[in-house]
Amino acid sequence: MNRRKFLSGAASAVVISSAVPIALGAEAMSRSHRATASAAPAAKHPRAISMWEFSWIERRWPGAGYEDWDLALDELCERGYNAVRIDPFPHLLAADPHKTWTLRPPWNTQLWGSPDVNRIVLLPALFDFLGKCRARGVMVGLSTWYREDDANTRMTISGPEVLAANWITTLDLISEAGFLDSILYIDLCNEWPGYDWAPFVKPHMTYGDWGKPESLDYMHKAIALVRARYPQVPLLFSCAEDHAENYLEHDLSDFDLLDPHIWMAQQNDGEFYQLSGYGYERFDAKGYTNLSLKAEAAYRARPEYWQKLLTQTIEQHAAVSRKLKMPLITTECWSLVDYKDWPLLKWDWIKDLCALGVERSASSGQWLAIASSNFCGPQFVGMWRDKAWHQQLTHTIKSAEIAAELRQGRLSARL
Repeated sequence: MNRRKFLSGAASAVVISSAVPIALGAEAMSRSHRATASAAPAAKHPRAISMWEFSWIERRWPGAGYEDWDLALDELCERGYNAVRIDPFPHLLAADPHKTWTLRPPWNTQLWGSPDVNRIVLLPALFDFLGKCRARGVMVGLSTWYREDDANTRMTISGPEVLAANWITTLDLISEAGFLDSILYIDLCNEWPGYDWAPFVKPHMTYGDWGKPESLDYMHKAIALVRARYPQVPLLFSCAEDHAENYLEHDLSDFDLLDPHIWMAQQNDGEFYQLSGYGYERFDAKGYTNLSLKAEAAYRARPEYWQKLLTQTIEQHAAVSRKLKMPLITTECWSLVDYKDWPLLKWDWIKDLCALGVERSASSGQWLAIASSNFCGPQFVGMWRDKAWHQQLTHTIKSAEIAAELRQGRLSARL
């Protein structure tokens, strides 16, 4: 959930040596993936993944969509999905997994998570959820948005050593409970180093700053520490990056995959949202008022133009993936970043764009997991209730062929 345009300017530690050895270049990256290939049969088809972020545990009041995990997961599987991405709150798990945490809302305009103050207890809830996923053959990707609690515990993350220590504690707990084999991959921070999700980073950075030397050093150190403890778990930081070619400018050889979040609305520096008058307002309804009045008309006036923007960026990411020999997943995509059930907001053109994104990404062979959108959850009723649409897209995803050179490495071994 990229807020780059909104913010235009703006646990015990593990000891690490000051120099972390990193392999250099695309060929070294390729060797890294070959070296970790599993003896298991190579996966030939991608997973169909849905993003349930922090909603899986926050949205449990009556009617919020996740109050009955059995029902929600049965509906997920009925629609054809076999993977889900959730937030295990590693900073809170490491601090006290059994505490009742009071969370502050990141917004009241969106349907992800809670629109007001809320309380959660992480254990045994996380184990219960993982067990229900395993029973249904649903793999779980772990990511984190570093949600804010009333004590702002996330600000205790003083450096990569602490961030890594929190994730190691989280994986220790999951491993001890017997669920490590249910984990598809670990994203150490959603849309790094966006200020909404990583305000603790020093020096101050935000969306688009992931390629700065300080950011790269932070990511490399954190990955090295977690990998030393859990060498077979695929690791990455999902980075807020709208230009695929920028991944070629930096050494990411310790990443096992990339998770680009790709939307039509963010192409050409957010051209579509500019025309629609949407500014990622988090506690003000005017953004959605403008979307209601302007967005569909803007799309209908030039559908081929907007579709081409989407397909071009998908093709660019596929080309970068081929050059790096780096597998892709995409868990947030393909139409608009923000949308919901609302007066005057229709789902048909949104679903058309999402279907186009799925078809193009699946046909490339470079994606190992693909989402239908970032609205694929029971709280988005207008999209969720169209079961046949989901089944068509998940069939497309799960019948696609993964490129032969990507059928190896840590991520492929866990598909």
